[in-house]
Amino acid sequence: MSTENEGTAVPPAPSAPPVPVDAPAASAPHASEAGAPTTPIPPVPPHASGGAQGPELVHAGPAPAYASAQGQQHGAPGGPEGAWPPPQPPGTPSYADGGAGGVGGPGGAGPTGVWGAGYQQPAPKPKNGRGGLVAAILVAALVAGGIGGGLGYTLAKNNDNGSSTTLSASDSGGSVKRDAGTVAGVAQRALPSTVTIEAESTNGEGGTGTGFVFDKQGHIVTNNHVVADAVDGGKLTATFPNGKKYDAEVVGHAQGYDVAVIKLKNAPSDLQPLTLGNSDQVAVGDSTIAIGAPFGLSNTVTTGIISAKNRPVASSDGSGSNASYMSALQTDASINPGNSGGPLLDAQGNVIGINSAIQSTSGGGLGGTSQSGSIGLGFAIPINQAKYVAQQLIKTGKPVYAKIGASVSLEDSTGGAKITTEGAGGSAPVEAGGPAAKAGLKPGDVITKLDDHVIDSGPTLIGEIWTHKPGDKVKITYERDGQTHTVDLTLSSRTGDS
Repeated sequence: MSTENEGTAVPPAPSAPPVPVDAPAASAPHASEAGAPTTPIPPVPPHASGGAQGPELVHAGPAPAYASAQGQQHGAPGGPEGAWPPPQPPGTPSYADGGAGGVGGPGGAGPTGVWGAGYQQPAPKPKNGRGGLVAAILVAALVAGGIGGGLGYTLAKNNDNGSSTTLSASDSGGSVKRDAGTVAGVAQRALPSTVTIEAESTNGEGGTGTGFVFDKQGHIVTNNHVVADAVDGGKLTATFPNGKKYDAEVVGHAQGYDVAVIKLKNAPSDLQPLTLGNSDQVAVGDSTIAIGAPFGLSNTVTTGIISAKNRPVASSDGSGSNASYMSALQTDASINPGNSGGPLLDAQGNVIGINSAIQSTSGGGLGGTSQSGSIGLGFAIPINQAKYVAQQLIKTGKPVYAKIGASVSLEDSTGGAKITTEGAGGSAPVEAGGPAAKAGLKPGDVITKLDDHVIDSGPTLIGEIWTHKPGDKVKITYERDGQTHTVDLTLSSRTGDS
């Protein structure tokens, strides 16, 4: 994944993780995957028990991580026009990208906000650092080899009594077969369809991330924070494992979803899109395989399992207004800055998610840099959601978000998503004629469930709403004056990030 973002505080985590009512049937074991640059994730939100700050979330890609939001209130997806984009919660985790930016973002992963992972820009390429170290190790190995050879010759000469024994080695160790269901077999098929993305802005800033082939027309899916630096006139390239590099352009990007689509210029005719799986059928314990470019090391494969589902994750770009939210797949596959945007695969090689953020300790490390490495907490955007977003971007160039038409507090101490008494920019907290208004919701109501998913905060509600499409019917459970009520509403839509 891309390098982590630096200096981004992680937003407070929800008081309690969402509790799915019915666990999906366990699917076949999946191989772990990771592939987008990651940025360091901002500090983890306070735990429900004590509110203590945990490790920070970071984007897995190279782009810089989003900074924690300054505002305390945020417009729920689909809230009043003035409420978009919603302010980021304080301490939002950063992207897990590598390189100069956040996770998956150009250059590296960055810290993520309280509710999610962030990303960081990739670290500058070492001039005499990594290369020098490798050279030193190589010289030492050669010297050791020479000493060993000398000792061997001396001992043989001293013990030679005129007799000799000839040992013959087998001409062949046998053929090595890598079955399709093994990690090696999955990697062998998936690597040729995974690319390392380098994004550079007009002022030379940028980072490294990852992406994967979406169709035969040359569309590549990745994280928004991986390509953000190249959106306005910057430079964008994609390199395949065989070394072939192509210039590319941004087709569309969704900051709120943290998904982007780029297209190769002069794309080859033999592109093989990766097969997309069904993230709704993923079960905790399924195997995962991640492919990416952690710390710039392209075509790296790591494995793990699905550690949790429906994990509320939020990240910010540090501006205090641009936040990304997801109901993420959590995996312990090793994901680091530079992995952002890369595929998370199951055991059969199907894409089940896009690696986007990591939870990381805030102390930094790895050669004295401020970027932190993987601690086994990575977060991926479920592919069912990412596929819908990618198709919209290819079709119109703009993202479409589902919304309820109400502004909710981003604080994590309300025991749910509380509808604010005032909307963003002085707008109405409940949009006139919107889904929430039609359902009878009012300022001060606290939403505690969306269908069967427990809602413990505003960011959790936003992430859950964005797993749906406009027009979907959902059941909202809320509390008012100590009484619990349940209403049905149909989600409306909003186009674009601004």
